[in-house]
Amino acid sequence: MSKENLFKWKHYQPEIILLTVRWYLRYNLSFRNLEEMMWERGLSMAHTTIMRWVHQNGPDLIGEFVVISSRPMARGE
Repeated sequence: MSKENLFKWKHYQPEIILLTVRWYLRYNLSFRNLEEMMWERGLSMAHTTIMRWVHQNGPDLIGEFVVISSRPMARGE
């Protein structure tokens, strides 16, 4: 499924959604912590919206994250 179809009809830009979900999966942050972080950056969203994004897009990102993090990194990456 292409990126355009995955985020069709979403209120926020795909980059914001992916960044927020990635921060939740990578760091030990709560949905309310992420809500506050986004508010500090000028974006108003509810913690339940972030939770919905994690539930919808998290499994796909976990699969990509495991593949990317399991390969050896070259110098300068």
